[in-house]
Amino acid sequence: MKVEILHEDQDIIVCIKPYGMPVQSDRSRDMDLLSYLRNRMLEQEDLEEEPYLAMVHRLDRPVGGIMVFAKNQKAAANLSDQVQDGSMVKFYQAVITGELPQECGLLEDYLWKDGRNNTSRVVKKGTKGAKKAQLQYEVLDVMETDEGILSYILIELITGRHHQIQVQLASRGVGIYGDTKYNPRFAGTKKTYRQIALYATRLEFTHPGNGEPMVFKTEPEGSAFDVIELEEMYTRE
Repeated sequence: MKVEILHEDQDIIVCIKPYGMPVQSDRSRDMDLLSYLRNRMLEQEDLEEEPYLAMVHRLDRPVGGIMVFAKNQKAAANLSDQVQDGSMVKFYQAVITGELPQECGLLEDYLWKDGRNNTSRVVKKGTKGAKKAQLQYEVLDVMETDEGILSYILIELITGRHHQIQVQLASRGVGIYGDTKYNPRFAGTKKTYRQIALYATRLEFTHPGNGEPMVFKTEPEGSAFDVIELEEMYTRE
């Protein structure tokens, strides 16, 4: 599986994570993104030992899109601070099954992570271990399809909780298209690492070395987003 590199310098690597590839090694033993990038650095820089490369944010395995990695400890600390203080801006595009009540809005919940089952759920404020979760959304298109109403939305992730986007949307009855974990419409289907219609399409941060603003953009790709192309084709006809 080839990984597209968008930018690389002495401090960072920015790339597009393919959907289906884990960010770090897991029980599947499939090639993960961190190992792929480290191997690439070993080959291109002719290094004798494994290079430093740190993950400062993550994407779940079924999700594709833009990620940044730090090539030294100083850069890792700087980027981690940007994640924590919210100055690293992350946008996603998604297809959801159903329609949101407003064209744009803020979703705010408290999420509790069940580590044993690797899931999260919305709980009442004050629940022990619960963390506040926020995202903003804008509806880009609403489509009537053979599979019912689907909505194409843009999401700005304000906080970065476990499975946050999937959980917050599913709790409102508008789960991510293809999501076998949280969307009841796809529950019971084969739970392989298929792509879900959620893609990290824009990433903004300050370069940890020179302080320059960095902005990277891409468009969602993969079979889960084919419904958008089909809708556009039918509209043109």
